[in-house]
Amino acid sequence: MSISASLVKDLRDRTGAGMMECKKALVDATGDIDAAVDLLRTRGQAKAEKKAGRVAAEGQILTSASPKGGVTVILEVNCETDFVARTDDFKGLVKSVAEHIAATGPLAVDKDQIPADVIERERRIYIDEVKQSGKPANLVDKIVEG
Repeated sequence: MSISASLVKDLRDRTGAGMMECKKALVDATGDIDAAVDLLRTRGQAKAEKKAGRVAAEGQILTSASPKGGVTVILEVNCETDFVARTDDFKGLVKSVAEHIAATGPLAVDKDQIPADVIERERRIYIDEVKQSGKPANLVDKIVEG
């Protein structure tokens, strides 16, 4: 079966996958773009699982302060290669994440540092919110825990 370049481009635009991966998925799906999307998603998950154990030893470390000066963030984001770590896109991502964290003014670094009274107050708010949404009563605790 012949796969047109425009069909490959359309699949690439929809998924962000590489051109050759898109073409192979379209060939395997006999030109059905929705089936090709499913194939790419399945293959992508398999690739992600294979890469899960790889070491990400390169990256960027950045500091950012909250606008009011109450929180300073030191953020390290790692990647596999120095080539990626030096790109403007990667640097922009690290800067954006650090600024976002600083702007939200987190109460703690991890959940174990959050005071019990704060957790209980938030829990009560979520319980009321879930109940008002009309969810079954037997699911409220599970939803709040999630």
